[in-house]
Amino acid sequence: MQVYKAFFRIIQKNRSQILIYLVVFMVLALLLTNAYTPPQDTDFTKTRFNIAFINEDGDSELVAGLKTYLGENANLVDLPDDPQQLQDALFFRQVVYILRVPEGFTAAMLNGQDVQLEKTIVPDSPSNIYMDLLINKYLNTVKTYVTYLPGLSQAKLVSYLAADLAEETPVTVISGSNHSANAEKSGYYFNYISYSLFAILILGVCSVMLVFNDTDLKRRNLCSPIRSANMNFQMILGNLSFAVLTWLVLISASFVMYGSYMFTTNGLLLLLNSFIFTLAALSISYLIGNLVKSRGAMSAVANVFALGTSFLSGVFVPQELLGANVLTIASFTPTYWYVKANNEIANAVSFNADNLQSIFTSMVLVLAFGVAVLGVTLVLIKQRRVEA
Repeated sequence: MQVYKAFFRIIQKNRSQILIYLVVFMVLALLLTNAYTPPQDTDFTKTRFNIAFINEDGDSELVAGLKTYLGENANLVDLPDDPQQLQDALFFRQVVYILRVPEGFTAAMLNGQDVQLEKTIVPDSPSNIYMDLLINKYLNTVKTYVTYLPGLSQAKLVSYLAADLAEETPVTVISGSNHSANAEKSGYYFNYISYSLFAILILGVCSVMLVFNDTDLKRRNLCSPIRSANMNFQMILGNLSFAVLTWLVLISASFVMYGSYMFTTNGLLLLLNSFIFTLAALSISYLIGNLVKSRGAMSAVANVFALGTSFLSGVFVPQELLGANVLTIASFTPTYWYVKANNEIANAVSFNADNLQSIFTSMVLVLAFGVAVLGVTLVLIKQRRVEA
């Protein structure tokens, strides 16, 4: 296993560059994890708006019922029926909605006629939609009773309306707070792994390939008693061992920081996704290693490729904040699909056929990138041998 040993001797001599990326990543991961604050409680709470209710229909039980219903869902503000004062109240946001019930409203409703209520509102305010929904709900219920139970007295109608509109559907929200804290942190951590993985693998593989692709060393190896197939096997084994070792070192911190979460379905999927990405990154690193000709170029390519794909694909900037054109370009890199799968895994509270299909599709695409790049690399190596 002379070639295999030589592979890691070369890695050992270049350990300073590799350790820089490893230490920087670990420090950033720890800082970002400690600086993370869990999202605020986003449970729904009902908001009560200030509204004014102007009645021009006299002493009507139906109108009184409408006013009572709106008062249960909004704050009724008493204002005089003066246009100037009403406009001032709206301007200074003492109220956001002014409802005026016109004369003849009750008679028209009881006869099944369409009635238009007058409203004065703050433009483009969400309170407008909410109040319109409440009013329409009340009026539609009135119309239903008038249509199918004609002849009801106002008192009876209002009592039926109050009972019907008081009905509420209980909603149970399953909190994922315990899940989301670890999920968010681990999602960020595994996203950042892609940057460090790419940089370390490119530097390590390129440093080895620069040595073995040296013309004089190649000729000496051809004269050695080791068969070419055996030499290539040891080289492949060295690359795989280096990639797996790098992956194990990078994911080891996740077990310390997130503990038992890494043994859940989410954690195992994150590990699987990162391992598949490691294979794709190794394949790309192998191609780059067969293209670069100097150590200066090796460092430049490592920085540009690792940073460039990270910025484009959503590692440093969330994919939700990136433009459509940027995401289209990023989709031609394995990092984009790796980060996409990570985000879906981290956001999933439970798994079903739909979200698992999307996650595994992204993983397959990452693996396909690796296979395609490896195929291009093998063709390139064969072509160089033929030319030589």
